[in-house]
Amino acid sequence: MLSEDSKRDRGRVNEAVRGVARRSERLRDLYTRSKAARVAFRSPGDHGLSFDDLVPSAAFRMAYNVILQREPDPHGTETLLPAVEAGALSYPELVETLWGSEEFMTHRRFWRLGPSLHSSRCEFIRTLPQGRRILDLGGTHQHRDEGALVAMGYPYDFDELIIVDLPVDDRHEIYQARGSLTEVPTERGPVRYQYHSMADLSRYESGSFDLVYSGQTFEHVTEADGDAVLEQALRVLRPGGHMAIDTPNGRVTRLQQEEFIDPDHEVEYDEPTLTTKIQRAGFEVVTVQGLNHLGAGAADDTFSMAEVAHRSGIYAAAADCYLLAYICRKPA
Repeated sequence: MLSEDSKRDRGRVNEAVRGVARRSERLRDLYTRSKAARVAFRSPGDHGLSFDDLVPSAAFRMAYNVILQREPDPHGTETLLPAVEAGALSYPELVETLWGSEEFMTHRRFWRLGPSLHSSRCEFIRTLPQGRRILDLGGTHQHRDEGALVAMGYPYDFDELIIVDLPVDDRHEIYQARGSLTEVPTERGPVRYQYHSMADLSRYESGSFDLVYSGQTFEHVTEADGDAVLEQALRVLRPGGHMAIDTPNGRVTRLQQEEFIDPDHEVEYDEPTLTTKIQRAGFEVVTVQGLNHLGAGAADDTFSMAEVAHRSGIYAAAADCYLLAYICRKPA
């Protein structure tokens, strides 16, 4: 006879096994559907092998080369490859294992600055406070109708997200690819567009928003208009509401060659100057972080684009990073 403790232990083990089985079933379903999609979109006459068509040893090596950007190591070859060959680890599960490894999470390398900064901004957006009503200043995405905030991974559902942007003809030519939109339904909630200056928020009621976001837009207005943006953002936020800003760090961008500076930028602030400006407007600064660290250049004010690209992510040493990232709060 099993004791009550043994019965409970066996029950927990059985439930854990069932959980693994359910998860494996979901992964197999994802694998089947993704394979079907790749076959459906394969061009006529394209007889090349897809990842799913490779033999286990080739798929194993490709996964390592693409995800970790290196050849498989002996440990992986001795532990993961036999599981793949035996069918105990599917190709999607192999990819998921490498994605979740410490090596990928802490040592992944970007070689170009643009994609690296974009990845870091996506990480920052996932840290933003939850808001039911959101005002996004300049949040048009050049390729996605739902706008930058949703496209880059804002994690919470909302009742309304209003994107403010200039009329198309008033934008710099490099930002005219996306035309005018009105309302776009998304999985998070409805996105509505308004076209006017971000320095004039007079049409919005005081205390009517939970979150105001300025992502890579604050540097596009003059210093005087920047003061107006902060003043108006404070007004339209409810007490205790938040404003989030990410913007180039002028201390770092001045170290670059001139041709890399966006021609539409008016002012790029360093951390002490922008912090003072935000506080003077009446906000409490909750966090100041940096995106993409300078690395060795932080000590001697030198700039290596490759090193900054390699050092993606969020850092506490904001003054030594390429982008500044603020979360501020309107006093309750």
